[in-house]
Amino acid sequence: MPIFTKESLETLRHRIDLVEVVSSHLELKRTGAAYKALCPFHDERSPSFVIQKGDTHYHCFGCGVHGDAIHFLMNHLKMTFLEAVEHLASRFHVHLDQVEGTEEVKGINKSRLREALEVANEFFHFCLLHTPEGQEALKYLYQRGIDLAFIKLFKVGFAPPQAGMLRKLLHKRSISDAVMLEAGLLVESNDGKLRDFFADRILFPIHQASGSIIGFSGRKFKETTYGGKYVNTPETPLFKKSRVLFGLNHCRRRIAKERKAIVVEGQIDALRLIYAGFNFTVAGQGTAFGEGHVKELVQLGVQIVYLALDPDVAGQEAAFKIGNLFQKEGVDARIVQLPLGMDPDLFLREKGPEVFQKYLQKSQDYLAFLIAHFSRKMNVNTPAGKNELVQTISAQIQQWNHPLIVHESLRQLARLLQIPETMIAAESLVSPSITYLKKVAHVGTQASIDPNRILECDLLRWMLLMGETHPHFIEMVRLNLTEADFQAPICRNLYLAYLEQCAHGRSPDLLSLVIAIDHEEGQAFISELLQKKVHKEKAEAHFVETIQRLLDRKWMALREEIKMKIQSGQLSDDEALELVKQFDDLKRNPPKVKEIQRRETT
Repeated sequence: MPIFTKESLETLRHRIDLVEVVSSHLELKRTGAAYKALCPFHDERSPSFVIQKGDTHYHCFGCGVHGDAIHFLMNHLKMTFLEAVEHLASRFHVHLDQVEGTEEVKGINKSRLREALEVANEFFHFCLLHTPEGQEALKYLYQRGIDLAFIKLFKVGFAPPQAGMLRKLLHKRSISDAVMLEAGLLVESNDGKLRDFFADRILFPIHQASGSIIGFSGRKFKETTYGGKYVNTPETPLFKKSRVLFGLNHCRRRIAKERKAIVVEGQIDALRLIYAGFNFTVAGQGTAFGEGHVKELVQLGVQIVYLALDPDVAGQEAAFKIGNLFQKEGVDARIVQLPLGMDPDLFLREKGPEVFQKYLQKSQDYLAFLIAHFSRKMNVNTPAGKNELVQTISAQIQQWNHPLIVHESLRQLARLLQIPETMIAAESLVSPSITYLKKVAHVGTQASIDPNRILECDLLRWMLLMGETHPHFIEMVRLNLTEADFQAPICRNLYLAYLEQCAHGRSPDLLSLVIAIDHEEGQAFISELLQKKVHKEKAEAHFVETIQRLLDRKWMALREEIKMKIQSGQLSDDEALELVKQFDDLKRNPPKVKEIQRRETT
């Protein structure tokens, strides 16, 4: 994770306009010295989500949610802390300098790469709509049922066949060849000359989930164009094919809210579905859909995924592999069986979104799909063939990571094949949990886990998430704890920085805290704190429990310290007797959290 300098973060903090950030996602209405909107974090009919003019925090008087621009992006769009910081830096044109030695990739700053790609996107879009060469590409798109509104919404473009046009434009914008090379817009030929990476292709911009452009996917529309059907931007500091989900920038919020996604093969398939209202659709990016893509969706909380892949042999084989990856991570995979000869793009054009919705509703369970998939390769009408089918599928299921899903899937397999559960070896129904426990134990031995840091992080997380709306939390912390109660230096630094800002009457914002703790791990640490999901409705009980555990830790440590002194043999009888009295007194009086009257902000 890159670490940014305090100076550049301070610049960003002063540049952020919260109203501008929020107004891109909510309809804000000004009333006097405040802006109001319907809260995106709970259902309401009258606006209670408020930003005071000039403030850096929002507050909802309905559900109590409170935060700054980073909180908003993390909670509303499900960005990580780093994604939110980089998104804000790009939006407010702040160059984020990195602390020397903290980033694996040394080279051109990412903001310059993003700038080059944004200018290129405008250029390609203009070429499609307003140049003679682009008219042929435009005609092809119209023939595919792609209208002008679609083209403008998704900023579809065209890379002209003439070399050097984009390069000249970028030079006029003071963007160098080095930046263009790093961004994947230029490539060096074998003879050492620079040439455009894309030529004579329709281009679809590829976005980060946060919205900024990181590359392009070029589709040829003439047989005479050199290369494969699709050519994608090469790997760059911004573009990593194994992790990029095409279309996620349009769908992230709905996917996170509804915890479901549609996966398709091609970019046009994805955009067509998004355009038709299925804005929870993504596609892999020029490579096999892999574990990195699955991880991105799992982190958004996806529980069910619909695989709407091409109905040909290759598409069905892909459904088998991708479905297994999702099932392995505890996500329910369902197979959308489209008619032969139809991909999602063609299906929507000919059948319409209502019929596609019906296909989603009658999608096939992954286990039923597995049985049909293997039955085409095995003679299941014979005892030997059926035995092979059972053994093959049960072995696959036992590789999944979640014991309960393994157990229930094996039972479901027995029901689908109409055989007794006992026929799928008894050990198969038990062993997955043992395997899983061994796996967890192995992982635990490899990682260094600091229980003290974990406990202190729990307290800080509650302070960051609930301190503004539950001010009595902060008063309770002050009443019960001191900086000496924090053993991890970075936790102590954040604790002091938070209280310092509260003492000066400021609402602590995340960037201010990162700057104040002045620790090289600070940015990664706060990101780590906020990524863990918590049950805010149980905040009161968990917060008190966390303080109690910190008090108990201190109490037990003090008892152990006295015990060690008594057993050292270096004390006089009187000194030992005094320590024994202290020890007994401690033992009789375990610490209790000093609570105060609850007072929430409204």
